[in-house]
Amino acid sequence: MSTLRRSFVAAAALLASGFTAPAVFAAADAWPAAKPITLIVPFSAGGNVDTTARLIGQKLGERLHQSIVVDNVPGAGGVLGVSKAVKAPADGYTLLMGFDGPISIAQLVNSAVKYDAEKDLTPVGLTTIAPVVAVARPGLPAHNLNELIALARSKPGSLTYATSGVGTMLHLAMEMLQERAKIKLVHVPYRGGAQITSDVMGGQVDVGMLTTVSAVPMIQQKKLEGLGVTSAKRIDAIHAVPTFGETAELKGFDLNTWTGLFVPAKTPQAVVTRLATELDAVLKMPDVRKRLEDGGATPGSGTQASFVQFLKKEKAGYAQIVKSANIQAE
Repeated sequence: MSTLRRSFVAAAALLASGFTAPAVFAAADAWPAAKPITLIVPFSAGGNVDTTARLIGQKLGERLHQSIVVDNVPGAGGVLGVSKAVKAPADGYTLLMGFDGPISIAQLVNSAVKYDAEKDLTPVGLTTIAPVVAVARPGLPAHNLNELIALARSKPGSLTYATSGVGTMLHLAMEMLQERAKIKLVHVPYRGGAQITSDVMGGQVDVGMLTTVSAVPMIQQKKLEGLGVTSAKRIDAIHAVPTFGETAELKGFDLNTWTGLFVPAKTPQAVVTRLATELDAVLKMPDVRKRLEDGGATPGSGTQASFVQFLKKEKAGYAQIVKSANIQAE
């Protein structure tokens, strides 16, 4: 009996017995051919998370031979987008480009956050790691972190710094700096990097904490002065800007933003494994690596197990900073 005939006979027997699961299996086997995949981005269009998501989504779609449609869901520091993702069907047709704030920090600083990212999402792979960059307004009498710390000590509580919101990685980075250097600046939370850049350039705030996507072009064009990057090593795109750790009080400082691909919990493991494999291949593409590195980011990998361990380690570090600085959402 041929394979096709055996399959037909088996299917007929199951249908005759009233068994209806084959339709479910057929749908699962069809992934990802059944319909376009949605990639939720919990950030507005044009930001660093969105830029990464569109690049990865395009290449991932090509490898999966399926369209991947980006769905920008900004608001509440990324919480709204993540909330939408955790409620989506776990069928492989909803992906999430998550990042540090709403995935690992939000629950630590805001009791109103109802999801638990560790339980409600399944990690697929780390896509990028990038430092935070501290930039100074034109005319600020501080051209590096040593001078900023000295200035802050001479004028306690008078210097201002901008971030993209309470409890964001940008906020945590400056809180960690202040704790280490024993200084105090006034926090001015904003909603995004474009507004921070504009107000630092205009002199409304003294220091801006920015992602590399926002900071690198401004520093390269000499529109803003870079004071330091939070990574352990300098980044090639703005190599003249020193690391925080090169300042005596901040030795060993290493804190980075990150983005990663997730799916709703209970997504079939076969789908997760395929996504991780294809993501890893995308992140090894020379053109993808170049575009990410040009923006000041380090490409990650699609290895699921290593990403899970990375998330655990990062969240433990965030918890220590939040507790020490007593950070709570306003």
